[in-house]
Amino acid sequence: MSSLGNFVKRLRDIMRNDAGINGDAQRIEQIAWLLFLKVYDTKEEDWEFDDDAYESIIPEDCRWRNWAVDDGKGTALTGDDLLDFVNNTLFPTLKNLPVDASTPIKKAIVQTTFADANNYMKDGVYLRQVIDVIDEIEFDDVKESHAFGFVYEEI
Repeated sequence: MSSLGNFVKRLRDIMRNDAGINGDAQRIEQIAWLLFLKVYDTKEEDWEFDDDAYESIIPEDCRWRNWAVDDGKGTALTGDDLLDFVNNTLFPTLKNLPVDASTPIKKAIVQTTFADANNYMKDGVYLRQVIDVIDEIEFDDVKESHAFGFVYEEI
């Protein structure tokens, strides 16, 4: 994506249409958990490449690549199905991941990130649009790896 400013504007424009988002604080939280999962999935690809024995703390159906990515075949979750998955599967699963003192920080961070996170969006079509915009970013591109800080500054 050539312009992160344009990226933020696109997300804000979509979220302004959703009845569940009320102000920048909620937009920031919404964008943060989505960006976190996208970035974490990219990091996991690296960890899997480096370590054949790597096992994700996130169950397969909750990994970004398995529910968020639109493969262009018309099977991507959207609408009420997407909201149901996010609210009743994704969030409860990530909030309750088994974490203890022996859990590596790179895995425990998922549960701690979602412990107080919320999905504010009420329209699954708008949520799909936001996810698709976020999925356009390639976090393995060094120029776009600073997206988190920029998003906060822009909003």
